[in-house]
Amino acid sequence: MGQRSRGDPRRRGERVRTGPGPAVRTGHADGEHEVSSLEEQRLFVGGEWVVPDGGYHAVLDPATEETVGSAPEASRDQVRAACAAAREAFGAWSRTPAGERAAILARASDLMRSRLVPYAELAQAETGATTATARAMQVGVAAARFRRYAQVEPAEWAIPPQINEAGPMGRAAVMGALAVRQPVGVVTCITSYNNPWANPAGKIAPALAMGNTVVVKPAPQDPLSVYRMAEALEAAGVPPGVVNVVSGRSVEVGEAAVDSPDVDMVSFTGSTAVGQRIGEVCGRSMKRQLMELGGKGAAVVFEDADLGSAVAGIGTTFSFYSGQICTAPTRVLVQRGVYERLVEQLAAYAGRLKVGNPREAGTVVGPVISAAHRERVESYVELGRKEGASVVVGGERPDQDQGFYVAPTLLADCGPQMRVVREEIFGPVVTVTPFDDEDEGIALANDSEYGLIDYVWSADVARAFRVARRLRAGGVGVNTVGRNMEAPFGGFRSSGVGRDCGSYALHAYSEVQSIVWPG
Repeated sequence: MGQRSRGDPRRRGERVRTGPGPAVRTGHADGEHEVSSLEEQRLFVGGEWVVPDGGYHAVLDPATEETVGSAPEASRDQVRAACAAAREAFGAWSRTPAGERAAILARASDLMRSRLVPYAELAQAETGATTATARAMQVGVAAARFRRYAQVEPAEWAIPPQINEAGPMGRAAVMGALAVRQPVGVVTCITSYNNPWANPAGKIAPALAMGNTVVVKPAPQDPLSVYRMAEALEAAGVPPGVVNVVSGRSVEVGEAAVDSPDVDMVSFTGSTAVGQRIGEVCGRSMKRQLMELGGKGAAVVFEDADLGSAVAGIGTTFSFYSGQICTAPTRVLVQRGVYERLVEQLAAYAGRLKVGNPREAGTVVGPVISAAHRERVESYVELGRKEGASVVVGGERPDQDQGFYVAPTLLADCGPQMRVVREEIFGPVVTVTPFDDEDEGIALANDSEYGLIDYVWSADVARAFRVARRLRAGGVGVNTVGRNMEAPFGGFRSSGVGRDCGSYALHAYSEVQSIVWPG
């Protein structure tokens, strides 16, 4: 394995420079210190900051195309070492009283809040998020998730005792029975690039609260924020090996984190295609899985809907993470009587949005994550044209000197079999398809391989809930795109396996054990 930095001053909260570049402020255990914005980040394995075997790759700011920092490239052996460290730490951590684990999570939350501005600046530099999004929805949500799982109620851990007083075998089989939750073990957490704070926190915090240990493999586009999260957890008192972070662009990094014999569960957020490959590997050794995969959310808008509310909700596809979010209402199905009005209002809404550097005041739409992804999104817009869709607004690259920008794009007159309607674009692109009656709207919404979150807009609340119950999706928003973070989150069909958020995340990262005794 690579060189360990047992005397690394970063572990003591001292000033350190490991690469050129202007200094930026960031917090640490004993206050603030300076680190280079271009520092060569090390892996976090077994409580040590480890020099990567595979060198480094540059992390680019998608808004400016400048280098943010150098991310480490782990070798397969280093990933296996991280998994082994998590296995070694599991026994003691799982036996640590829940209150002590909770105290560590609470301290980590406090540290993240105290360092919100520098952490958000890094997240913004890595992802291109607007300032408000980086602060509130990235770092802010991450801190809130650690705080939430530091306050787990006892009822969330246990299952009420069940006494079987008489079964099919008669009174002789009367037994007492207690069902309890046990941690799964070592959990590999593989996270997506669109939110390097909230997404990993949604995996790490409940997994640690339940007594699991974790190996985190962040996306190669924005891994530096996840290492800052590891620093906060280390400073909060997480024992060595309980949290490990390894990164790299090579496929073998993720493969090693999935197929390691030390790993009991894989929690993955990303594309359906990658999730399917992970599922195949997990199936061979019966590893637990939690998969939050792709989405192509349908927004079913009825003629009696509040169109202003519908437009504002659907319009979040253009702005929130620049459409790089699986829960976005990207596939609009609108009843024919209000079809023209909705298209007109969506076009006007999209045309008012300021596209540009996310650090500038008033910017609503930042860049997508990379040049390659911009080309992918643009290729879908061109495909829509060829398929016969009308480009109502957008469709051309914004006039920006630097950065990977895509204009908010509205495609109307879309048929249900068009690829732009059926496939996840993951950018600020919305398609609009008309329907005639309720049954047709439901049929169109369900005509998808995906089923993560759908949406219904109608002034008739009874109808809205009736339609919601018929939609084949893990979640349905009624007259809103908001989410309740205590509600179960996950998808039907190709959108995933399992549920998390709230108490459901504790269930996801635990096994149910039954204990029986003579009655």
